[in-house]
Amino acid sequence: MNDWQRKSPLDWETYVNKLVKVVAVEKHEYEGWVLTVDPVSATIVLATFPENEKGSISFVMGHAVQEVEVLQEGDSDMEQRLARILAPEESQAYSAEELERRKNALKTWLETNHIPVGEQGELGRTLSVAGVLSIEPPYGPEQCSSTNEIILARVQGLLQGFLQQQR
Repeated sequence: MNDWQRKSPLDWETYVNKLVKVVAVEKHEYEGWVLTVDPVSATIVLATFPENEKGSISFVMGHAVQEVEVLQEGDSDMEQRLARILAPEESQAYSAEELERRKNALKTWLETNHIPVGEQGELGRTLSVAGVLSIEPPYGPEQCSSTNEIILARVQGLLQGFLQQQR
């Protein structure tokens, strides 16, 4: 086990959102922004943003890491850019006002169709259907969750039809 693997998750967390140079076995060097470090394998996930490209992700296996040098601290713009790499596409597309509009339209539609619905959570962002199904922002079929598979499938089907009507 090398020094990198002996570090704790709290130690690894200090590298997140920073530009680093990683020296690995056989003198291979990798440079990129630390997205995360796997707490089990100590694998470093690096993001790079080549010119005129979306960006790429590379992995440096924890057992191969010999040295990690911080080259630059990340600013808030870089933190947001890194966070967007892992965020689902649809969650990026909606403003707070748009999410509120979508939630209210769905809630009204469910109530109109005599489906019991309420809001839950601190901010009331989650819709609760009959107390057995929840719908998270951005309020699509993929954001539905329930332990009852029959209800889940039916509400997802209804929601799909509702969203097609909205277009």
